[in-house]
Amino acid sequence: MQFTRNKVFSVAAVVGLIGYAVSVWWSIEPAPIEPEALQNDQGKLIIGYATTQSLIVTMETLLDKPGGWLSNDMMPPSVLMDNMPAFEFGALEQARDLALVMRKEFSRSQSQSAADKDLSAAHSKLNIEHTSWLVPSAESEYSDAIKLFKLYQARISDTDNPSAQFYARADNLNEWLKEVQKRLGSISQRLSASVGQDRLNTDLAGDTAARQSTPSAISDEIKTSWWKIDDVFHESRGSAWALLNFMRAVEVDFADVLEKKNAEVSLRQIIRELEATQQTVWSPMVLNGDGFGLVANHSLVMANYISRANAAVIDLTNLLSQG
Repeated sequence: MQFTRNKVFSVAAVVGLIGYAVSVWWSIEPAPIEPEALQNDQGKLIIGYATTQSLIVTMETLLDKPGGWLSNDMMPPSVLMDNMPAFEFGALEQARDLALVMRKEFSRSQSQSAADKDLSAAHSKLNIEHTSWLVPSAESEYSDAIKLFKLYQARISDTDNPSAQFYARADNLNEWLKEVQKRLGSISQRLSASVGQDRLNTDLAGDTAARQSTPSAISDEIKTSWWKIDDVFHESRGSAWALLNFMRAVEVDFADVLEKKNAEVSLRQIIRELEATQQTVWSPMVLNGDGFGLVANHSLVMANYISRANAAVIDLTNLLSQG
């Protein structure tokens, strides 16, 4: 009996060790897309190719990385993991934003033009719940979306097919940057809440005639739960990773627009700040020190990079808005 019990414990320990090793391997974050991966095989500039390619490669990387798509796994060890699923969700949110703007802005010449059928269908498939594991599963819908993006990419690459277009204009780019501003601002606030904040209510600031549905407190104490700090951190890492991929593509497709507005440096500053968010975290866990204490606060460091990237996005938006 004692021998059998020891054998069971030994097997359980080995299985647990293997599961831990697998979870560590699956938690390795993918590297940002290199600019070379955004180039087409034809050796010539095709407007919209790089942006579409960045979206395709970003989603393919999320699906094909070690462990695949983990957010909807129901079996160990992935069901016990939360860092990589949070990373996936952050990147997915950025992909959804870009897909929406591609459908509404980049592929349309004016407000009365029809939306591209492939982009419309692809955007709808990206909006399935990321934890869905029944039919249809999240992976199958995202794979279908990738196929539709590839169809759109092939159509804009065909000079004999004018039905698909990608319009690289300053106003179109500004529409996407506005979405980026909102996303980065939200991420920065959530990261800063790791230490708790007594935040004043500024919902109606700047407009004396503004009203809201129900009254709100003048100030509110906002603090991220201790159990959610690492999730928010890794979600912001995933969001910044995907955004870095997209910014590198925008630098290619909107090169003429950026040059005309003398805004290349502003975009490169955004890219530099986003690259800083992808530095290796050497600590085995996300630290949450207070203020100027002895222990670092990884969330505040990340919030600093995100805030600076957001400030650079605002500067770029202002430059593009000028005549």
